Amino acid sequence: MLFKGKKVKLDVQIKKFFIVLCLILVVVPGYAQRKQIGEARTILLRGKDFTKAEKLMTDLLKDTANLQNKRIYDIWLQAVEKQYAQVNEKMYMKQKVDTAQLFTLTQRIFTVGERLDSLDMQPDKKGKVDLEYRKDNAHRLSGYRPNLFYGGAYYVRKQKFSEAFRFFESYIDCHRQPLFDGYNLLDSDPRMGEAAYWATYCGYRMNDPLLSLRYADLARRDTARLESTLQYMAEAGQRLSNDSLYRAALWEGFCRNPKASYFFPRLMDSYTSQGNYKMADKVVDEALQADSLNELFLFAKSTVMLNLQRYADCLRYSERLLAINPEASDAYYNAGLACVNIAQHIDQRKYKKQVKRMYQRALPYMEAYRRLMPDAKDKWGPALYRIYFNLNMGKQFDEIDKILKK
Repeated sequence: MLFKGKKVKLDVQIKKFFIVLCLILVVVPGYAQRKQIGEARTILLRGKDFTKAEKLMTDLLKDTANLQNKRIYDIWLQAVEKQYAQVNEKMYMKQKVDTAQLFTLTQRIFTVGERLDSLDMQPDKKGKVDLEYRKDNAHRLSGYRPNLFYGGAYYVRKQKFSEAFRFFESYIDCHRQPLFDGYNLLDSDPRMGEAAYWATYCGYRMNDPLLSLRYADLARRDTARLESTLQYMAEAGQRLSNDSLYRAALWEGFCRNPKASYFFPRLMDSYTSQGNYKMADKVVDEALQADSLNELFLFAKSTVMLNLQRYADCLRYSERLLAINPEASDAYYNAGLACVNIAQHIDQRKYKKQVKRMYQRALPYMEAYRRLMPDAKDKWGPALYRIYFNLNMGKQFDEIDKILKK
């Protein structure tokens, strides 16, 4: 019985030891945490060595047990703000500073502030949300927000488009952050469209079609740069093999400005490359309504008419273009080929004179094309061969025959 009593006492002592050990394991980290928080607060009050205060807090956050501690994030945010104020003051005093540092600190302020807010809005054990920090932090951070825009502009000038995109994205993203509930940034901020445009531009310059499309719809608000936005959207659609997006962007850009050099030729090519000349004709007709004397539009119309086998219309539009520009070489080719095709579609047995007349009409056009484009033998050679043959022009026919045989 004596032995058994000693064993009971030993068990009690062991239990007490483990209880004390557990208390030490709980109290010591808590003490270390309070010590580092207190040290960081003292640094903030002294007004110097703010980077050390920040490091004290980030070191604490390496322990997952501290990740839900709002006080740590709050002091971290203050430490970054103090660093920002120091750099900003040096810039105001026109002292030499690293401009990029100011923008980096700005972005860090928002990163920490948004993390703190995400903790702030978590409900307690009773399911109640007590927003302890939001109102004050939202007011403070809204004052820093313009520097997210300026940071993006800074990196655009440096042609560091990836960094610039991140700043513009942070600027735009504020509107969906709960931290800024009630600010209605999407509607109240007149710079949202411009920021979205520059983000779209950065995505385009990074050759990333998905990034260039991410804020493209919002970028439409920037009407001064809308044509460029539509161009970037079209490029993205083409790279993604999204024909509907590509054509929609081209159509909108063309409708807004038919004379813009980017949209019309690509829209035409998107249809002609697929043999859809009826849609191409619709495009060119709208273009001619905007400018009936535009040389590019007239040439496009004559080419579409040629492909649709409307040779009389092709000849008419070619002649209209040549009246404006007598050196438009391709217009001579279209006109000459239209005349040849008309001649070939006439019944030579019934209308021999009309056939000869059309070949005679084709002759000066195709010879003019040869004069202006001497190296394009594959185009004017076969056409002149047929014209000379049907007009019994033996000398000229023999010359062309030798050229083609070579």
